[in-house]
Amino acid sequence: MPAPLRSLPPPNKKRRINDDSKTIELLQRLESDLTRAVSTNSSLNALADLLDLTLKAKEANEVSKAIYALYRVFVLLISADKLGLGGDEAAKVVKTWLWDRLNTYVDFLGGLLKDEEKTLRISALQILFSLQKHLSTSYSKSTSSQPQFHNSHFRKIVSFLLLCPPSSRRNAWPDDTTIDTDVLDQFHETWFSVHDDVRWFFLRDAATLLNSTSAKTSQNLSHNLLAILERLNTFPTEKAELNSWWVSELGAKPRKPKKAIKKSAEADSSEDEEAQEEDEDDWRKFFDEQPATTKENKPQGTGARLHQLTIHQSLHALASHRAVFTRAWLALLPRISIVGDGKALATRALNVLHRGVMPHLTRPVLIMDWIGTSVDYGGTVGLLALNALFVLMKEYNLHLPANLLASFIKRLSLLSLSAPPAAIVMIVPFTYNALKRHPALMSMIHRTDSDTSSTDPFLPNEADPLHTQAHLSSLWELMSHRSHYHASVATLVKIFSEAFTKPSYAMEDFLDHTYATLFETEATRKIKKEPAFSMQMNQSRNLFPVISHNENEGESEALIDRDAVTEFWTMA
Repeated sequence: MPAPLRSLPPPNKKRRINDDSKTIELLQRLESDLTRAVSTNSSLNALADLLDLTLKAKEANEVSKAIYALYRVFVLLISADKLGLGGDEAAKVVKTWLWDRLNTYVDFLGGLLKDEEKTLRISALQILFSLQKHLSTSYSKSTSSQPQFHNSHFRKIVSFLLLCPPSSRRNAWPDDTTIDTDVLDQFHETWFSVHDDVRWFFLRDAATLLNSTSAKTSQNLSHNLLAILERLNTFPTEKAELNSWWVSELGAKPRKPKKAIKKSAEADSSEDEEAQEEDEDDWRKFFDEQPATTKENKPQGTGARLHQLTIHQSLHALASHRAVFTRAWLALLPRISIVGDGKALATRALNVLHRGVMPHLTRPVLIMDWIGTSVDYGGTVGLLALNALFVLMKEYNLHLPANLLASFIKRLSLLSLSAPPAAIVMIVPFTYNALKRHPALMSMIHRTDSDTSSTDPFLPNEADPLHTQAHLSSLWELMSHRSHYHASVATLVKIFSEAFTKPSYAMEDFLDHTYATLFETEATRKIKKEPAFSMQMNQSRNLFPVISHNENEGESEALIDRDAVTEFWTMA
């Protein structure tokens, strides 16, 4: 029986398979031609055809094979020094043409980081970093002075990770500019948290990109950078920990830094590519710390400041790693708005500041302004910021304005009037420690012209702690506890009447006090001297007699009423 006639054309599944196979065959042929051309030093025009075929590929399978074919060809070209420095005019023309093709290929890979296919995203990231290694190695060989890291290529990688340009394939998400989780995980686990050179250059270039990009044109730039930085849980704390390098040539021990910058033209000509960049040294001057000096006024350590080090020397200097880390966070925090959608970012940043950021900053007090703004916001953000502020004060000796500290201490003193003994024994040592650390507030315990509530200039209803006039007041509330009914409180408050020569109190010794612990202390205390008692116990005496009026004699006399209470207090 003949097959029924079809009103529609046959499905194109076989045709698609045939098209795919033809595309793959063409890719293989072009790659073979280019491999042969590199080895024989012949025409490389087929590279343009291979690149054009890659850009037009739509199916994930075709794109995957095409980008790897181009990768192998470019590795051959880089290894053969086809993209290196030097050469005659004809060679420079060819190198310029090859660099244009490479840049187009790299931009295509950058778009694939936002592709719908996970395999393409991961493959693109791996190829980008592999090219970074090959380009850096080739560049290091062409310059005999010192190892190199290919900056221009790496800046593109940083831009792709933070700005997230859309993929040029048909399956793209043009409106989504946030970094994908799998790309973030791969970047962290393979490069950022592992290799010291990748981390150093990323932190430096990310801060530069952030400072040169408007927040309106790249709204998710801060979000992407925070997503990367908040996952960084490993950071070198000793020079010996700088031992992992993606570009192996950078692991070589650098030359010792010069103690002074030579002004001759030879010194300028020997600098690498980074020394020729605009403002490359300026940011490092800001993070320089004053070197320790001996009695002979000779600086100790490397003998050179950070901004005097070459890139290779900076990678092996722990202070340089802390400097780029600090610069990245100082560039990021002002871009995180606390209001609106930025509240979630501020919360995430504050969650990691005290344990993952402050210990590695060159000067943690540099982030004080942003933390102070977060404290004023209140709520969850304000509470987290208050914790960060406390860490700055305790661990990094942050000195707050005297008016602010005076308002805080005065408020505690005022609250102590209605506080239970267990709370007062915490307030007193805390206040003592604060006064000992900030001598400018000592006048608050010596001032006698405002020792009552009627003459106190303190403004308790003022919302701004800088304008409460607490620094003009006194701590008369605390001093009144010298007559407290509880002996422990009265004794502890006397510390303010003595010379401030005792060491600071350990606050953890006072945090566990309650009514029960205070009572137990008093009940179990050994009495060194028996209290005086003048009553003669050999006579029966009623301590609480009941007074009644005798109408016959017109006098009042004490009559013992034999109730239970009277019986209890009658001593025989």
